[in-house]
Amino acid sequence: MKTNFSAYTFKQLKPSIITIGTFDGVHLGHQSILKKLVEAKENGSYETLLLTFFPHPRMVLQQDRSIKLLNTIDEKATLLEKFGIDNLLIHPFDEAFSNLSAEEFVKDILVEKLRIHKIVIGHDHRFGKNRTADINDLITFGKKYGFEVEQINAKEIDEIAISSTKIRKALLEGEIQLANQYLGYSYFITGKVVEGKKIGRTIGFPTANIRIKENYKLLPKNGVYVVSSQINNRSFYGMMNIGHNPTLGENEQSIEVHFFGLNENIYNKDLEISFLEHIRDEQKFNSITELQSQLEKDKTFSLDFVKNLK
Repeated sequence: MKTNFSAYTFKQLKPSIITIGTFDGVHLGHQSILKKLVEAKENGSYETLLLTFFPHPRMVLQQDRSIKLLNTIDEKATLLEKFGIDNLLIHPFDEAFSNLSAEEFVKDILVEKLRIHKIVIGHDHRFGKNRTADINDLITFGKKYGFEVEQINAKEIDEIAISSTKIRKALLEGEIQLANQYLGYSYFITGKVVEGKKIGRTIGFPTANIRIKENYKLLPKNGVYVVSSQINNRSFYGMMNIGHNPTLGENEQSIEVHFFGLNENIYNKDLEISFLEHIRDEQKFNSITELQSQLEKDKTFSLDFVKNLK
């Protein structure tokens, strides 16, 4: 899969079969669209292309900096590549782009730059300045500019009944297994292992402190989770704490993972860590001893959970 960052500089030899959307989460609903996109690729005469945008349109149009996304750009690209898409185009969404009329968008971007042959799109897709154009306008433009429109009908979408909003809600409520069911894979974060205060090792639970550089990445609610990760080509399970360590009197939110059976130095490693289950909410304990006792219970829960996976 080739990744490109501007429609204006994008170049390809073959006409495109296109889909458009934010595809945040690349969940089961999105996956059904991607499969249709790939199925629509007749022989080798065309290339598939997914057009998405960054920043998220809400960040620009509504100045909503608080929105959290299920995937970073890199994570989204990793997920999309598994579906056999030829081209991922991440076009900058800015005020100038948002002011393109529907026909300007179709003519200048889809037709002239992306050489559209066909578009596979949801029945409720809206586009153009102020999102005034709909699927009927797209069909009209298709006739005018010579491309096909394959509409994904409401029934197909409703049968899946999945949305990025539902997944965000599940994660923020600690409903990890429900979120994973909607996604079709385990929700994950990617971050670098950085040096922490090393308090965990003094109580028998050394942790890897994870720093995520993208502040728009959604974290599940504060609490303790069963997680897994691939480290040096080996699978490790562990328990992750997201929160403020109230027992230790800290204020800054941190992400810490205690990996079971890991005895090597992993400082500065980039890790992808998957969430498997929510153990409990964040708690403040009366003493370090109470905290240690609870961590032992968390570890027992985690190991039992992992055992039942196999």
